[in-house]
Amino acid sequence: MTETVCGHGPGSLWSPDGSNLVVHADNAEFLPTLPDGAFTLIYVDPPFNTGRSQRRQQLSMVRSADGEGDRVGFQGRSYQTIKGMLSSYDDAFDDYWSFLEPRLAEAWRLLADNGTLYLHLDYREVHYAKVLLDALFGRESFLNEIIWAYDYGGRAKNRWPAKHDNILVYVKNPRTYHFDNAEVDREPYMAPGLVTAEKAARGKLPTDVWWHTIVSPTGKEKTGYPTQKPEGLLRRVVAASSRKDDWVLDFFAGSGTLGAVAGQLGRRFVCVDQNPQAIEVMDKRLSPLASVVRFGTTPAPVP
Repeated sequence: MTETVCGHGPGSLWSPDGSNLVVHADNAEFLPTLPDGAFTLIYVDPPFNTGRSQRRQQLSMVRSADGEGDRVGFQGRSYQTIKGMLSSYDDAFDDYWSFLEPRLAEAWRLLADNGTLYLHLDYREVHYAKVLLDALFGRESFLNEIIWAYDYGGRAKNRWPAKHDNILVYVKNPRTYHFDNAEVDREPYMAPGLVTAEKAARGKLPTDVWWHTIVSPTGKEKTGYPTQKPEGLLRRVVAASSRKDDWVLDFFAGSGTLGAVAGQLGRRFVCVDQNPQAIEVMDKRLSPLASVVRFGTTPAPVP
């Protein structure tokens, strides 16, 4: 059951002693209600501006030209359900960076002094994002560019097939940020015979290139959400850059993987999304860990 929340004032919904939250809201409206420095970790996986619709099999969502669709999506766009696909969203914006920049500026404000931002993109926009975040955070606050490498999808014939995403990592304060490599899962050595037996048994720390499979179509993690990220990827982020009982935030929450991992690791979380299908997925996935609420004028999820 989704609770309707009417308040718009600071702290009207979130409180440092409150429960985990899944918030159905336009993040541009909701983020300004959160207090400065509230979060140790912010992970965001925004639309990649690919210029194409993202889909999964079972149910299709198509734009309704007359505005009479049975579902409302991002920026109030109307969609009509067509059987045969699961969900779809429009991943193209006329001015992508005027959309994303103010939200990233809010992320800087919301980070604690020891906090870290992980911005998950791909090759289409990551170079622009690097310049933008250098301006917002300062070049000295750039920590890493993580490459998530995988092997799935189409095989291009006229260029090198793109098989990785880019995750930019920026810290609020380069002198005080939290990073605990002892909490991170380890990887097997590629040449274990070249290290001691003790080291081989323990494994090595990951580098900035992470080889990790996608969510298995038949695995337990699968929610059906089109851009769901694997828990193993987020577990590494949460373990390294937050501590038990810290607050973490994802304001393009999608299927709620950050919330799922945060709950497993004893962190508290706020997951925000405007897509009704995302709220439905998170309601099922994160119950009973989180309260699901609707903020402001965001339309209610489809029953």
